[in-house]
Amino acid sequence: MTHELLALTATAATLGFLHTVLGPDHYLPFVVMARAGGWSRARTLLITALCGVGHIGGSVVLGGVGIAAGIAVSRMEAFETVRGDLAAWVLIGVGAAYAIWGVRRALRNRPHTHLHHHGDGTRHAHTHTHQRDHAHLHGAPEATMTPWVLFVVFVLGPCEPLIPLLMVPAAHHSPLGVAWVAAVFGVVTIVTMVGVVLAGTLGVERLPLGRLERYSHAMAGATLCLCGVGMVAFGL
Repeated sequence: MTHELLALTATAATLGFLHTVLGPDHYLPFVVMARAGGWSRARTLLITALCGVGHIGGSVVLGGVGIAAGIAVSRMEAFETVRGDLAAWVLIGVGAAYAIWGVRRALRNRPHTHLHHHGDGTRHAHTHTHQRDHAHLHGAPEATMTPWVLFVVFVLGPCEPLIPLLMVPAAHHSPLGVAWVAAVFGVVTIVTMVGVVLAGTLGVERLPLGRLERYSHAMAGATLCLCGVGMVAFGL
């Protein structure tokens, strides 16, 4: 491995890690959706990894097309910006709709008390909800739609540091160098996503929500929406 390729490898690994850790949209959606939807750890990490593959794959394909067509880096980065804005607005829209649905579900599931009278003169009261806290509706958005929406968002979402990195070995006509840099960046990004999501999930599992548990879907939707807002406002 040449000194230049070694430096590119270290740069790709560092940027892949920082790009992921500094972007809450790379892990918060999975953590909150896992809590709200009652996902198993295995399912959570699988969905995270698949979204990571889609995230890297979209930029690799774009970079490959740009390299083959000889498109300037500035034009490709402009297109990446458009992709990022589109992904952010999809996340905002889905998050807002999911939050509204979660609030309505929580209000319908408000605990209430029934008073029962018996023939012997005794009476008692009990409090309940119409949907038990651990029951997850099979037709709910979190169970059927949201993982696919997250995948689409991550495919659309750009890896801004990757395109310039790919251009360096491409300028030296080194397809293997391009593939190597993309692989290092991709593996580090996906491993970091999975690691941070696992740590976040383990932490959130220990967080007692109490009466707020029925608002978990609403809070998850709000988090998705805020991640999208952060992408638009701050380029996270």
